Amino acid sequence: MLDTDDLSKTYGETRALEGATIAFAPSTIHAILGENGSGKSTLVKLLSGVVAPTRGAIRIDGRAATRFSPASFQERGLATVFQEVLIAPDRSVVDNILLGRDGLLTRATPRARRRDVAREALAPIAKTAIDLDAPAGALPLAARQLIVLARALARRPRILILDEVTAALDFADRDAVFETMEAFARAGGLILFISHRMDEVMRLANRVTVLRNGRVVATRERAELSSRDMLRMMAPAAADEIVHGQ
Repeated sequence: MLDTDDLSKTYGETRALEGATIAFAPSTIHAILGENGSGKSTLVKLLSGVVAPTRGAIRIDGRAATRFSPASFQERGLATVFQEVLIAPDRSVVDNILLGRDGLLTRATPRARRRDVAREALAPIAKTAIDLDAPAGALPLAARQLIVLARALARRPRILILDEVTAALDFADRDAVFETMEAFARAGGLILFISHRMDEVMRLANRVTVLRNGRVVATRERAELSSRDMLRMMAPAAADEIVHGQ
């Protein structure tokens, strides 16, 4: 469904990602793990069309991407929720969920359907009530995070990239998001899930790719790995300290 071949990105002398070859299968929640500076954010930006690779290829359904922009990747069925909560603070919740869908002269969603589409996108993930008419910037961080996720779901993507999307959520909303993710994968979708929380990875992931210093350490079935195994691949020295400390 999605794969990278020798994918690399450099910024001057800095090698942010080097030679990443990863296959992502449908009906899968594929976790991406790594410490800060491991290359996770660069991989997300490449797979979202935000930046173009220095070398290598990204293929979607076997066809190489040749245009690198968020719009071109969205057209091919990808949607990304970045770690930064990106909203238009003075616009309503409805406007924020539907942000980017309309052209200069046309509306992708008829005016009479806008509230319904926004409500339907929020319903599976938000147990906490959110006022659709409120300015998004006036809402708590957790609500803003749900709005951004609802925006991605409203696009009806086939591939969903989620970068630390649960960090601000309470338990009820987080469980609702987990259930939505699992249903999305069961229906044939692919989720790339970036999280630093091992309990989330252990619950959700079918496969795991670990990055370290801009390189792929391994891609494995999650069932083959313990949380200690993953920590050891991410940061061998830190894992050894934990083991010896026990």
